[in-house]
Amino acid sequence: MTAEETTPEETTAAEGLPHDGDAVTYVYAVARDSAALRESAAELTGVRGAAVRVVAETERDGSAHDGTAEPAQVAFVASSVSARDFDEDALRRHLEDLEWLEAVARAHHVVIETLAGATTVLPLRLATVYLDDDRAREALDAGHDGFVQLLARLEGHVEWGVKIYVDAPADSPGADSAATTPAPGAADAGVGPGRSYLRTRRAQRSSRERAHEAARTAADRIEAAGHAYATDRARHRVQQGELAGSSGENVVNDAYLLREDRSQAFRAEVARAAEDLPGVRVEITGPWVPYSFTTPPDGMSEASGTSDASRAEGRPS
Repeated sequence: MTAEETTPEETTAAEGLPHDGDAVTYVYAVARDSAALRESAAELTGVRGAAVRVVAETERDGSAHDGTAEPAQVAFVASSVSARDFDEDALRRHLEDLEWLEAVARAHHVVIETLAGATTVLPLRLATVYLDDDRAREALDAGHDGFVQLLARLEGHVEWGVKIYVDAPADSPGADSAATTPAPGAADAGVGPGRSYLRTRRAQRSSRERAHEAARTAADRIEAAGHAYATDRARHRVQQGELAGSSGENVVNDAYLLREDRSQAFRAEVARAAEDLPGVRVEITGPWVPYSFTTPPDGMSEASGTSDASRAEGRPS
């Protein structure tokens, strides 16, 4: 999405803001406009405690749709939030505030997960914001055909996350220092300290290489299961450090789109992928709303008056 500067003159005030100030339109998701969607949205509280509502697209006669007909009609699920919190400058500051970011992300995902219990939804990235409902509606109208196609594709589908970890000795200097230190008397046995150290390092590298080869075998098995059961696959960057959320080295971080009735068979195949492979661990999570398979139509990025705080936003970890 494009990021354009918002100005007070372009925003509109709205009732129900969590605090005083001009309002902008925060959008959570796209869904087919229906009574079920509107009922579900009306019961929700969203980002910053704001009420959740439906922003309908424009009908051909120029009026806003009321949610009573035509399954081909789509809508945004949105809230009014303060421009002071969600204009471009504020978002840049908030991205450094993990507590604020976590609270917004939590509320964002709760809205999406709840809506998914009532209808098929197309999740949008965290902090997708328009200057007002009219600008949001322009984007909705421009992207109508793409949204309809994506919703049809995602209907009856869920996302499963699959990660592969290698648990093997590190080969960096200083790792496993106890293992790399020659045992007392090793030199007396005819092996000097230097040779003993090199021998241990070679053994570590060999163990690591075997574990990575085993991980490739596990990945091949999971990919075969994906071909058999999944509709699509998305590759994500492997995670490192705290983001990995687990011990070991993350070497695969994929998402699979599956029909709900195929999910358990796929899950069983994935769970067996590393059973006979020492040093390899497979983690499967889900089912999720299919965050990884929701690339919006081109028209949406061309609509004016948007800002987007997180281009890497996806399903929760």
